[in-house]
Amino acid sequence: MKALTWIQTAFLLCGVVFARIGEASDQVKLDVTPVRGILKEGEKQTTWIRVGVEGFKLESSKQRPPVNLAIVLDKSGSMKGEKIQQAIRGAIDALSLLGPNDIVSVITYDSTVNVLVPATKMTDIETVTKAIRSITADGNTALFAGVSKGAAEIRKFLDKERVNRVILLSDGIANVGPSSPGELGALGATLLKENISVSSLGLGLGYNEDLMVQLAAKSGGNHQFIEQATELADVFRKEFDDVLSVVAQEVDIQITIPPGIRPVRVLGNEADINGQQVVTRLAQIYSRQNKHIVIEVEVPATENGSKLQLANVSVDYTNMKTNQRDRLSGNTEVKFSMSTAEVEKSLNGKVLADVVALVSSEQSKIATSFLDAGDLTRCRQALKENGDFLERNVALYPSDSRLLELSRANKIQQVQLDGVKSNSDPAANVYRKGQRALSYGVDQQLEPKPGAKP
Repeated sequence: MKALTWIQTAFLLCGVVFARIGEASDQVKLDVTPVRGILKEGEKQTTWIRVGVEGFKLESSKQRPPVNLAIVLDKSGSMKGEKIQQAIRGAIDALSLLGPNDIVSVITYDSTVNVLVPATKMTDIETVTKAIRSITADGNTALFAGVSKGAAEIRKFLDKERVNRVILLSDGIANVGPSSPGELGALGATLLKENISVSSLGLGLGYNEDLMVQLAAKSGGNHQFIEQATELADVFRKEFDDVLSVVAQEVDIQITIPPGIRPVRVLGNEADINGQQVVTRLAQIYSRQNKHIVIEVEVPATENGSKLQLANVSVDYTNMKTNQRDRLSGNTEVKFSMSTAEVEKSLNGKVLADVVALVSSEQSKIATSFLDAGDLTRCRQALKENGDFLERNVALYPSDSRLLELSRANKIQQVQLDGVKSNSDPAANVYRKGQRALSYGVDQQLEPKPGAKP
């Protein structure tokens, strides 16, 4: 495929390395590192820059910020039986992780929306537990209204010193009220501006993964595909663990690319490229999480022995330990040489692996777009080419466990499509939901959750 060949060619031209690290133990660290420290002189070329932030370690649960959670549960008719019972058990189990300073609300929705537990401090867990146990399933799926009501409960105690999160569980297609990925994505983007994120948990094979991914992506939350209801307890607990480990919020990153260098694209998070300025926002960073974006830039031909600054970066964020706005800054430059050996030696394998993971995610999305168009031949070919691409890089960096896992997942995706004759085949549905969840996790650098697919 031409697109992949171009990408692979770009890797051969990639370059460079530099970092600026925060010093305090209770501050986020910033790392600005190109993929090569030295580029070939006299050639117009593209290279990649990784801009990474790392959350500081929470030494104990006493240091964590209080949370403001809204649990929004689908109780439409399709949730009857084991699904709703497992959802009840999972939610109740996860509540045990909360403390008396945390706030929780519980919202259920079917054809209509019901605030089962209004936003309240977790000083009476028995009352909240009893209310959740009373849930029964019936009706249609007013998903948009359910999330909106969850956000309304969050707003009652909305506070920048709290982690504000809606956790949405659904197993079905939104069929009451706004129901398109665009509409739910717009809702997520609005909530992000309010410092509210939404984690979407898709249960079974009947939900709209595009809608759920857009809602999570636009708001900065997590997304998870849960094929079996028995996985719900582990997934709920892991989601609560994430919320309880947030060390930074409202992370605004601004990257200035010097004149003469052209920013091409950004992978790893939605970003705006306005001339020489690249701007993106991360909703939050977890304790000890490494979160990064990568930027592809076009560099002009430069003479041997010269140096060229590639980017200046500033990061502003809310420190959830000190409740202050902190600022970090960094920059990076690259040298030019006529020596191919020097260029090759300057390669930063860790940065290249990060780039490979994100480009592989993009290629996997392309494969799925062919599936959506009903072109299974091109879908399989794109998956194969992506698999070959991953295997080559695994061979170069066998110690990178992520690339090994992505290569394994790609093989599973290829097997899932064996024998599939149309995109309406149930196996194609399993593949698609798994791919969307996997790509989202790669893009957001999320740790795999129990039950992660594929």
